[in-house]
Amino acid sequence: MSLHPRRRSVLRSHGVTVVWLTAVWVLLWGDVTWGNLVNGVLLAVLVAFGLRMTPVDFHGRVHPGALAVLLGTFVVDLVRASFEVSMVALRPRHTPRGAVVCVQLRSHSDLYLTLTAELVSLVPGSLIVEAHRLTGRLYVHVLDVETSGGIEAARQHVLDQEARLLRALASDAELEDAGLRRRPERGRPGGRLEVQR
Repeated sequence: MSLHPRRRSVLRSHGVTVVWLTAVWVLLWGDVTWGNLVNGVLLAVLVAFGLRMTPVDFHGRVHPGALAVLLGTFVVDLVRASFEVSMVALRPRHTPRGAVVCVQLRSHSDLYLTLTAELVSLVPGSLIVEAHRLTGRLYVHVLDVETSGGIEAARQHVLDQEARLLRALASDAELEDAGLRRRPERGRPGGRLEVQR
């Protein structure tokens, strides 16, 4: 007797969740033992099957080259922003001018909105104040507008982060809906397409 395709899909997604949560549990303990492994599996099964979670629609696939660009740029941003924030903190008699910047994202997916918000928040000097899922807007607090190059530069930084994320994980249809191409246009880091009217 075969399982219904929907049930098979749910079991497959829960299986991935169980494996992932078990791996995180073992890594948090820092020691691979039978006890940690069994406890991790039990807790992962409890979380995956016991708690009601909203299903996440993912229609894309991982593009290794674009994922490498996303991760490499993220590490560079992390180092650069850490240096900039330390300079702001160490400058005598300098009061940073912060701002909250509204950024309208291109994608309408909750998954990409959440991942973009996480990537932006992990970089020092920027923090997501609000993520509005119905409109697809992020409100980003920037620590010092001067060091980030101004409000438009801060907004463009978030859009570039979203574009790299979409190129790394989105399907061709999702990229097209967002007005992006698989490869960025030369001279435009975010690869935005100008709409002709």
